[in-house]
Amino acid sequence: MKNTKLFLAIALCLGFAAMATSAQAADTQTFKTSAGDLKITPVYHAGLYIEAGGKVIYVDPAKPGVYTGLPKADLILISHDHGDHVDMDQASINAVKKDGTEIWAPEAVQKIVPSATVMNDHDTKKYGKFTIESVPAYNTVRGPKEGQFFHPKGRGQGYVITYGGKRFYFSGDTEAEPELKALKKIDVAFICMNLPYTMTVDEAADLTKAINPKVVIPYHYRAMPATDLNAFKSKLEGTKIDVRLLDWYPKAS
Repeated sequence: MKNTKLFLAIALCLGFAAMATSAQAADTQTFKTSAGDLKITPVYHAGLYIEAGGKVIYVDPAKPGVYTGLPKADLILISHDHGDHVDMDQASINAVKKDGTEIWAPEAVQKIVPSATVMNDHDTKKYGKFTIESVPAYNTVRGPKEGQFFHPKGRGQGYVITYGGKRFYFSGDTEAEPELKALKKIDVAFICMNLPYTMTVDEAADLTKAINPKVVIPYHYRAMPATDLNAFKSKLEGTKIDVRLLDWYPKAS
């Protein structure tokens, strides 16, 4: 009887674990590249991780995303120093960090993560089979008061990650600046969209049209209703862009 109860308990635990893994991975996106498959899994808000070539890269791991039990990071990229992109206590980083994990970020992040290697705007670095370029991310319109901006130029950045001939753009927090609209040959774009900090639906759609990726995935849209996401999708009707609406705000988080 004891053995039966133990078996049932173990089976139940394994069942719950499988359900959790399957639910967490339900929105994982797989992209074919010349170097093999690349997978991107959303975690929360602007946090996600990339798996390809035996490496795991996290972008903006932060609370309240749940990072416990996720794959350990080889590389962590941080876009800027706001609390929804990097924890002040580094808790999310510590949850995925292992011996040898590298952290790359703009200089402003070093006051939170002193061990971070600085990447400036337009820097390009190699990481194994990945090429990682930092691109500007900033406001020129919106800020807490006149003459100030939520994201001053040079303080934060987005990233373009190239792997197996495919280019993946992660916007970070930005408005639809002209130099971003000039980005070329983007295959997959992750575009931020929320007010008052980043872009309106119209601005996000305009930036997407200018970049013209094959796939666009809106993220960083906390507090925006589902109708806004559908409006974003509708504004791209008639283009050949594949709009994918993922769940960045799981109720368990």
